[in-house]
Amino acid sequence: MIKALPILGNSKINQIAFVVQDIEQASEAFAKLLGIKKQEWFLTGTSDISKVVFRGEPTASRSKLVFINTEGVQIELIEPDHEPGTMREFLNTVGEGIHHIAFDVESMNKGLQNMKEHSLSVLQKGEFTSSNGRYAYVDSLQQYKTLIELLERDESQNISLPESDPPSLLGTTKIEQLAFVVKDLDAAAESYCTLLGVDKPEVIQSGSSEICQVEFEGKPTEADSKYMFINTPMLQIELIEPGNAPSTWKKHLEKLGEGIHHISFVVKNLEEKIHVLQEMGYPVIQRGNFYNGKGRYAYMDTTSDYKVIIELLEKYER
Repeated sequence: MIKALPILGNSKINQIAFVVQDIEQASEAFAKLLGIKKQEWFLTGTSDISKVVFRGEPTASRSKLVFINTEGVQIELIEPDHEPGTMREFLNTVGEGIHHIAFDVESMNKGLQNMKEHSLSVLQKGEFTSSNGRYAYVDSLQQYKTLIELLERDESQNISLPESDPPSLLGTTKIEQLAFVVKDLDAAAESYCTLLGVDKPEVIQSGSSEICQVEFEGKPTEADSKYMFINTPMLQIELIEPGNAPSTWKKHLEKLGEGIHHISFVVKNLEEKIHVLQEMGYPVIQRGNFYNGKGRYAYMDTTSDYKVIIELLEKYER
């Protein structure tokens, strides 16, 4: 049996992008979290340079952008103007949060053709304005619970880590996981494994209450769920299908629907890191042990500044 190739030719998610109301505030917040110098924004080019087309129509849309290189995926911050565009549409309808994940492609035309063969159409496209290349967003919310961006570069990308300032708050700048809450775990896994050209991993059932000892909003709960972990070169994708018991995943699904629930950082001394974030005004939403008892986690309510829940993971040494 020949293993299927990734739809876009590779399985390397290289960017997580946030749409924000105030890019100065967001850049300052991420600089503090990661222990780096605050990155300054730049404005994308005018329509004659950027050539933005949104839903088939040219638009004068421009955005302020910040790119933050980390030990893993790149973080992009986007503050759109009020012209028609996918970022402005997202901000008006969904609010601040993670807008897309990105892949580099060797050929934009081939990448878009491959996506079209999987029933994914172009939502927005345009030209880079800080370097030579082009991008396209495909309308992938139904299949992947977020938008997918294709990036075609005419020149190699020079990636360097920002100058460190104080130590990072969590002791790391590496985003370990990007996690999605879904209604149908098998269907979501099938979509992602096809996209990435990987075999479907095993379904993991939540552990017993004696092992997991989950507390959600301060109260014990079974927090039943099933999930999968899909590894990519720079980032692990976690898919979570919540059960009937109260949990942050169930609340997210009922209130916001399917989509990105959290990003994760692996830390040492979980209690210390929880205290650091609590002192900054971010309370614990849910905490517990891994299903197999080999570690523990805590979800922190960081959405006010970071536009997503941050999960802290502590893995026990073997």
